[in-house]
Order: sequence, then structure tokens, then C-alpha cells
Amino acid sequence: MSKKEDAKKKVQVLKRLREDYKDTVARTQALLKEQKAIRGQICHAMRDGPKTVPEVAVSTGLPANQVLWHITAMRKYDLVAEAEMCGEYYTYQLVQESKK
Repeated sequence: MSKKEDAKKKVQVLKRLREDYKDTVARTQALLKEQKAIRGQICHAMRDGPKTVPEVAVSTGLPANQVLWHITAMRKYDLVAEAEMCGEYYTYQLVQESKK
């Protein structure tokens, strides 16, 4: 098989896969869009400075467990960092703020 035939076959396979899994792709894209919006709300809440999870939850109107899940993921990718303790809670801040 020539390179041109291989490329054409690959295009056909990818087209068929997109068609077969279009519902899954659409659901995944919607979920990612929602998560990005939530992380945007969390970042906006932290722009004033370090906040605890309950403070971010109150500020955004999101459940504290959902805020904690997103902050944990954001910490994993160095988007937020622990700042200090505030009573029993850690405060978190945006990484670009912690580097200033």
C-alpha cells in the first residue's frame, strides 16, 4: 500500500470513529466546558488573595466538596498553591500570585 492509500484509509477510519462516537464526544466536550467554567469561577474568587475552600464555596455558590475537588486538581497542575493555615483550613492562592 502506498503512503497516499494509507493516508486515505486513516482518514476514513477517523471519520467513521467520529461518527460512531459523536454522542460520547459531545458529552465529553460539554463536561470539559462546564469544568472550565467552574475553574474560572474559582480563579475569579481567588483574585483578591488567598481563600479557604469554604470561602471559595460561599463566593462562587458551589458546594464545598466540588470546590475542593477542583482545587485539588488545580494544585496537581500547579495552578493554585497552599498559602497558609487559617484556623483549621488551608488557604489557597493562584500560582502566579504566589510567585510575586
